[in-house]
Amino acid sequence: MKKIGLIAGGGVLPIEFVESAHLRGEKVIVLAFKDMASTELLEKADKVYWLKLGQSGKALFLLLKERLNRVALLGKVSRENIHKNTVYDRETREVFGAIKNKKDYSILKEVTRRLEKLGVKVIDPSEYLVHLIPEKGILTKGFLDEKLAGDMEFGYTTAKELAGMDIGQTIIGKDRTVVAAEAMEGTDATIERGRGIAGEGCVMVKVSRPGQDMRWDVPTVGPDTIKRLAVNKYRGIAIESGKMFLIHQEKCIQLAEEAGIAIKVF
Repeated sequence: MKKIGLIAGGGVLPIEFVESAHLRGEKVIVLAFKDMASTELLEKADKVYWLKLGQSGKALFLLLKERLNRVALLGKVSRENIHKNTVYDRETREVFGAIKNKKDYSILKEVTRRLEKLGVKVIDPSEYLVHLIPEKGILTKGFLDEKLAGDMEFGYTTAKELAGMDIGQTIIGKDRTVVAAEAMEGTDATIERGRGIAGEGCVMVKVSRPGQDMRWDVPTVGPDTIKRLAVNKYRGIAIESGKMFLIHQEKCIQLAEEAGIAIKVF
């Protein structure tokens, strides 16, 4: 049986990956970040090792021990945790020493380079998660009027510009104005901040980076995002086709329609 490795952060994507790999007849060995990755992986995966953020040396040892020559990187690792963590091993300090900044892409590119130097290929996990990639179109029934469509178009263009600067991939808009832009705080906090600034009726737009490398940090939306938008009285959400994941699409559509939220895929 073929084996594949998975370095897992938070969220359901790692679980989706394990289930998909099993359907393909592959064994999955998971290196999971403590206090981030779901404990459900213990039931789903063939083997799970728990790591603290910054234990790159241990991760490399385990990959070599398990003779893994392919690995996927999936799940949330908050930027805040990266910056707050002060306990890094020698290998992690070497990664940070080799890059000019701590931007997501800079870190992941250097990690990938070092893994591949050791014969461990970082794969594009989307081949296992193709069922999560949404097609273009309006997914919900009703709700999308001319004003909302205009806010989505404006937000999409602006969000792509922001993503190109590697600041964040989400913006909150209203009346063709940027209300809030995602930075280190993450999407959920940006949603809350947008409502606090502009009140009800905002639009969230989430996109991939220009030239998004699907091996790394693929933007993701799921039911939890829709629920948060509903609580904060948003009118719509726009996302990008092809280079991001929409988890549990049917559930997302159901929740959105119940809350009067439009979902559009550009």
